[in-house]
This record gives sequence, C-alpha cells and structure tokens, in this order.
Amino acid sequence: MTSTDTSPTPWPDVEGPVAGGRGIMLAGTTFDLGAVGYTETEYFLSGSAAAYARGDDGVVRPDDHADYRTRLVVYRPADASAFSGTVYVEWLNVSGGLDGAADWIMVHREIVRQGAAYVAVSAQSVGVVGGGGLMGLEGMALVETDAERYGTLRHPGDRYSFDMFTQAGALVRAGEGTVLADLAIDRVIAIGESQSAFRLTTYVNDVDPLVQVFDGFLVHARGATAPPLEEDGAVGIEGPPVLFRDDLRVPVLCFEAETDLMTLGYLAARQPDAPHLRVWEVAGLSHADVYTFEVGRIDSGLLPIDELAEAWRPTAAPLGFELDHPVNVGPQRYVLAAALRHLERWVRDGTPPPSAPRLEVTTSEAPAFAVDDLGIAKGGVRTPHVDVPVAVLTGEGNGGALLSRLCGCTIAFTPERLATLYPTRDDYVRRFRAATDAAVAAGFLLADDADEIVAIAEHNFPT
Repeated sequence: MTSTDTSPTPWPDVEGPVAGGRGIMLAGTTFDLGAVGYTETEYFLSGSAAAYARGDDGVVRPDDHADYRTRLVVYRPADASAFSGTVYVEWLNVSGGLDGAADWIMVHREIVRQGAAYVAVSAQSVGVVGGGGLMGLEGMALVETDAERYGTLRHPGDRYSFDMFTQAGALVRAGEGTVLADLAIDRVIAIGESQSAFRLTTYVNDVDPLVQVFDGFLVHARGATAPPLEEDGAVGIEGPPVLFRDDLRVPVLCFEAETDLMTLGYLAARQPDAPHLRVWEVAGLSHADVYTFEVGRIDSGLLPIDELAEAWRPTAAPLGFELDHPVNVGPQRYVLAAALRHLERWVRDGTPPPSAPRLEVTTSEAPAFAVDDLGIAKGGVRTPHVDVPVAVLTGEGNGGALLSRLCGCTIAFTPERLATLYPTRDDYVRRFRAATDAAVAAGFLLADDADEIVAIAEHNFPT
C-alpha cells in the first residue's frame, strides 16, 4: 500500500458558532449536556477537498479537487481546566439517511469521564444533502430537514469525504484560534462505527500515511470489505476482504461484535494482532442493541439505578420497530468504554490494550460460532453476561423490521433452567460479581463501571 510523502490538504475556513433554524440536528443523546459539565456548539467548515485514486504503480495520489461546505458539532468541558488533552473525532454514521452519532451514543459516558472533547464530522453526502441511507429512509439530511440553518451546505460526493475528514481533524488539532480555541490539544483520535468504520478502514490504509493527522483510530463494527478511494455512495457489505495494512503508523483498535463477523462478513478479514493493531471480538454482542436504541440517548450517568436498569430490559420494539425477538441486551457499551480507555492510554504513553482471544468458529462448510451447552458463543472477549447468563445473547437470528439483521437476540432462559443454574438470587449475584471482577482484571471492563453493571444485573434478574 504505497503512498506519497505529503498531504495535499489546504486549510479550511470556519464559520460559527452557528445559530438559527431548528437548532443543531444530530441523532445522538437527548439529555442536557450542561448537567454533565459540557457545552454544545456547531460550526460550518468549508474549503476545497481532494479526492484520491491509486495509480497503476500502486501509489495513492490526489486525483481531483472540489469545493465543499459541511458542519462540525463540538461537545467539550465547559471548564477548560477539566479538559484531558484528548479529542475524539467521530465520522458520523449515515446508514439511517441522516447524521447519526453512533459512537457518541455508545461511549459518551467514558468520554465525559475522561474530560475529553468530542467533535462530530458530517463527512458523507447522505447526511449533508441527502440521497437516502442503507435503511432506505429519505428526506432526513441536514439541508432537507432545516433549510434555514443548513441550506448553504454542499457536498461534492463521498470520494471527497476522506479529505474533508482530514481537514476537520487538522482543524481540531490546531486548537488555538479554532473550534477548540482555549484548549491545549495533546491527542486527536478518530472514531467511527459500522458504515463509518468501513470508511475508516480505507482511511487508515490509504489516507493516513499521507496526511498523518490522527494519533489513533477506533474502528468499531466493520465488515470484511472497505470502499475503494474512487467510490461514491453508500458502502455495501459485498466485496473482497480488506485487511489493515501491516505497517500501521499509529494505534488502531478494531472492535467486533458477533453480528460483524457473520452478517457483515468481518470473519473473512480476520488478522492477528500487530504492534499497532489490536482486535477485540466480543461474545454475546450484536451490531446494534438495546443501548443503541433505548438506553444510550438518556444515559447521562446521573439516572437512579432502578430507572437505568429498567431502560436496559429487553424489548422487541426498539424505537417502535417490530422485531421477532427482543433485541440484544449485551454489555457492548461497557466493553467499548474499556476499549476506548485502553486506546487513549496506548496513544498517550504507548501501553497497548490487552490482546483478546478470537471467537471460536466451526470449520463446517458454512461457518458458524461454536457454542456451549446453553447456546452461547465460545471464546472471544468474555463478560459476566455470557459467563453467568440469564439468557442467550447472540448477534444473529432476529427477524421482522429491516434493521433486525443488526439487532441480535435476547432469548430468556426458562424458569426451570434458571433454577438449575442459580438456586437463589444471591447465588446469581455472587457469581455475577465474581465474573465482573474477572473481566475487570482482564482489562475488558472498567472498575469504574463494575458496581453499575452488577446493580443492573441484580435489578433485572428474572423473577
């Protein structure tokens, strides 16, 4: 994967904070950021972005330039003295036909806990000017939903998204005089989930060596393939497997649920850990789950434990979509928080995350997860939810609404099976606590979250 030595990226223009219209449009959390000591502002970013292409000699070069005008959303500590020095820059997810802050929803509590800043980038055409996402939804792009506020935005196509994201990262890194003007920026880490992770895979392999803007990457829930630099439009899951390059410049943590391996095909792109690569495959998780749809948007970290636990209960109608089975209630949010903290430390002082065992897969003609007597996947990152279970948590097997393929299942044990596994509620809580402590010791859960994890499990134990 040969690349050139220098970036063609020009410096972008910034306008804002932006006001007017219906306010900031971003599918993310709904609680008051002020309650956790954060502020929210929006800026417009404009300039000329490069598109890239790989020549016959294998070298990646700028292929064209086009003007653009997009937006950034900034969440940051209101008190600059509370800032940690780290900024997370998310490539917003457009699979739903709008800008979705998928990773902010999942890991906002860890970002706030760190005292980090967060910047959301509208990098793709669907989120800015429309065209429908992979879910087939129309009319939800920024210029379509609020022309008064966003009507001047323009996007030349996703070939230019890589350089638009670069320019956003470069702007963030500069700090002084920009969207994070009074903060001392030490680290800038790129994050992205699902379709955004597909695109970050291409970015890591082909663009990062040229531009060298980001200090690390969280590639969350990618499939096997990745879009070519020359491709416009939404990312499909078909195509040849794409591995991460073997000479990664900076740390990359790739985080995969069961759904990602089988439904999205990441299994075909598996590769071993390397000096700058860690891959976590987590048992019992689905691509999207109850936290994605229900819990994350309200979870400020300030809710009473009984209210938080009630939100975690299984539902077969997330956001009103009717599914055949209750959506997965696995602890992705908590394992991902541990991954993010490890990645930040890896970038900050060079300490890598723990290596994780891979999920066990049968060698039959049609690959499938090897499962134990309860039907739970073997291997991978282990959590108390799969080692001391009250249900089978899987990343596959649901049906109903279109998004069901990504939601996994929660299949509750019968009362008889529960009684066999756990003679008393106290016995369950004792064993669940021990398994939680083991996952913390292994580095796959955070001690900061342990009491909450156990309290939710105790509250939601079937009665």
